Amino acid sequence: MDHGCDINIVLPAGIAFVISACAVRVLMTQAGRWGLLDKANERSLHSGSKPRTGGLGILLGIACGSLAATAMGYPVAHWLSLLLAGVLLACVSLIDDLRDVPPLPRFVVHLMAAATPVLAGFGLATLAVPGASLELGVVSSMLLTVVFVVWSINLYNFMDGMDGFAGGMTVLGFGFLGLLGSMNGDVAFSMACAVVAAAAAGFLLFNFPPARVFMGDAGAATLGFLAAAFILWADSAKVAPLWVGVMIFAPFFVDATVTVVQRASRRERIWEAHRTHYYQRVVQAGWSHRRAVLLEYGLMIGCGGSAVLIVDSSPTLQWAVLSSWLGVFALCAILVRAREGASARLRRTS
Repeated sequence: MDHGCDINIVLPAGIAFVISACAVRVLMTQAGRWGLLDKANERSLHSGSKPRTGGLGILLGIACGSLAATAMGYPVAHWLSLLLAGVLLACVSLIDDLRDVPPLPRFVVHLMAAATPVLAGFGLATLAVPGASLELGVVSSMLLTVVFVVWSINLYNFMDGMDGFAGGMTVLGFGFLGLLGSMNGDVAFSMACAVVAAAAAGFLLFNFPPARVFMGDAGAATLGFLAAAFILWADSAKVAPLWVGVMIFAPFFVDATVTVVQRASRRERIWEAHRTHYYQRVVQAGWSHRRAVLLEYGLMIGCGGSAVLIVDSSPTLQWAVLSSWLGVFALCAILVRAREGASARLRRTS
């Protein structure tokens, strides 16, 4: 069966969107009965209690879209192996949503999920940057792959703390990855990306500020796993090197990584909940969720669009664009600190 640029790729994505939206809507009404409510505390950016069942709706949408693609004859064997690992991760994360799971068993499950891309043949065999690459040995390949996936699982959890944020990153991030797959003629990869992006869009209908539902750990951890796995899949399939995938998701990777490094340097417990990510700080300094998330969407579109445009360009141009984006993120950090200073002065004078 020759799919080419088959327009029927829209059908699995459409099913994922509809099922996700309907499931999220229904599950919202059951959250209280199941004890899946996110109650505001001193570290929250929201007030009151909100259902955190949205991730289950996303995952149901992804599953149904994937089954539809399978029924239509799309080659999704790799995708289904990742989905099964995602289900395991989602189950443990759901238990964590209901009652806290100790860090050690949760970490063991993260390691088990992180091994899946290696077993599926997506291990990071070569570490590439613009204009250069380094062949990795078996041990270093497995180690870097597992560390990358585990970090992505956790950073998605860290960054899922503002209305519309993680959902928007998923729609745009997987959308740009799918575009790269389409440009390279990899229909199976672009279809899988479209299914995930569409399922997240169904959730975003109810999560865009002001949010009526959150995705919870079950959604955030699983989407973080899928983000890393798909970036590795793209690298392995020669759709795009690892650094391009990381650039697409840079608004998450940069904020989470810089914040964790800063907290570690202050000898804080980096595994504990907090409100010191840059997106959290700008909201605490007076910006609304909607204004902050729209700015983040701009960064996401800029990073993703730049990555797609330069993927086949000269190394010189690629380094120039990467350096420019590092400058943009540094400027954003400076502006957040300036906003915090202005907000503090205003409070002292009022």
